[in-house]
Amino acid sequence: MRFTPSSYVWLFRLSSFTGKLRLSFSPTCRRRSTFPPAPPLVFARKLMMQSGRNVSSTRGSSSSGGGGGALGRADKKGSGVLTEDTGAPAEKKRVGNTLVVNTRKLRTPSPLSGANCDDDSEAESFRDGRTEEVDRDTRGKAFAWCRDFLSGSWKTIREDDFQISIVSGGLSNLLYLCSLPDHVPTEGEEPRMVLLRIYGAILQGVDSLVLESVMFAILAERTLGPKLYGIFPQGRLEQYLPNTRMRTDQLSNAEISAEIATKLSRFHQMLMPFNKEPKWLFGTIDKYMDQVMNLSFVREAHVKKYKKLMKLDLPAELDSLRALLAATPSPVVFCHNDVQEGNILMLDDKDQTLTDTLMLIDFEYSSYNYRGFDFGNHFCEWMYDYTYNQWPFYKATPEDYPTREQQLHFIRSYLAEQSQHTDSAGDQTQIEEDLIIEANRYALASHFLWGLWSIIQAKISKIEFGYMDYAQCRFDAYFKQKKLFS
Repeated sequence: MRFTPSSYVWLFRLSSFTGKLRLSFSPTCRRRSTFPPAPPLVFARKLMMQSGRNVSSTRGSSSSGGGGGALGRADKKGSGVLTEDTGAPAEKKRVGNTLVVNTRKLRTPSPLSGANCDDDSEAESFRDGRTEEVDRDTRGKAFAWCRDFLSGSWKTIREDDFQISIVSGGLSNLLYLCSLPDHVPTEGEEPRMVLLRIYGAILQGVDSLVLESVMFAILAERTLGPKLYGIFPQGRLEQYLPNTRMRTDQLSNAEISAEIATKLSRFHQMLMPFNKEPKWLFGTIDKYMDQVMNLSFVREAHVKKYKKLMKLDLPAELDSLRALLAATPSPVVFCHNDVQEGNILMLDDKDQTLTDTLMLIDFEYSSYNYRGFDFGNHFCEWMYDYTYNQWPFYKATPEDYPTREQQLHFIRSYLAEQSQHTDSAGDQTQIEEDLIIEANRYALASHFLWGLWSIIQAKISKIEFGYMDYAQCRFDAYFKQKKLFS
């Protein structure tokens, strides 16, 4: 997209805003609510949770909100300090003209491979699946943002006609689809639909929020990501791209896997105006570790699971991981750091004007990092299906981790794209073998990072997800992977 002057103004405002926030930041990088006097917003990791159709995700669109009721429940907590959700069942009701995108499909509980899924109060609380309604406060704020940042008919419609629905449910950002009613025509080139992304208590710090906003704008300018329609301290308005939700099992499709590898290769070749030192991976892990070691839980189920995780002696294990990766060569490139199915759009191009069918989205974790992490992290994501609608809202299938042949297919597609832009000298077979070792060792870092992340989310997040179960699942996978590649 073309950046209008007003877009630049908002980037400066955001920078100014976050600069003020930085002064009040605690050592654990908690963030105060940016909705005065509103709720502490939720921020967790990912997932696109809708059937059939989808928009951009995050570890959230992944896109991702945990449900429209998440903001409403958080509002009752008041401050931005770490608190635990009571797990009370959400009230089901229709608010105004809210459109419900998802159709609830209740399923029987799955056997969770590698997950610690004992019955507890959380599972009972979410026995009816995820919340699907948008609360009134969120609806009002969304209407105001669309009115203020979008042109044409968005300026004239009444709030009663404003349409909003939850388009994902998961663990990164809260995502909503905002649209004009069918009976209201557009006046110019304004979009009929936009994606509203609401930030939460971002764990990696306020600076990363600023960088992600700049990153999103740059990629939009280069047509490598969705257009940016508006940016404000609490979130942003993005282009809605018609797409079909990618399923976890499609990651193993040979054609899709090859295109993902090609996209990743192009992503790695980008030059971005950010710090080129690979500080993100262990800087983030160290920050999470400090928080995890100082957490205290109240809910009995959480206490039990936390104590089990602490028996793993995670600080000592981190020292071992750091030493292993220090001995594993991996070039520093601009990494996405979260290439999973929820962050890949399968574009619906009815006019056949697009040359590509996939688009990487959601850049909140992107940074200069070791190449191996993007490979290893993506391979890990083949095992986790986040569309499961019963507690703990994911299904782990360790046997779906890519085989050697599937990894080679991905690596060769990546290298083929890279060779078009750089001279590839050396023994191709040896390069492939080295990359397999590099990817599978950095997969350990993926398990470790998201395992720690999930423990923290169990404490602070209001999103409906079995965080402690997921943390145990990732650390179980870590130790299995370590036996094979250390």
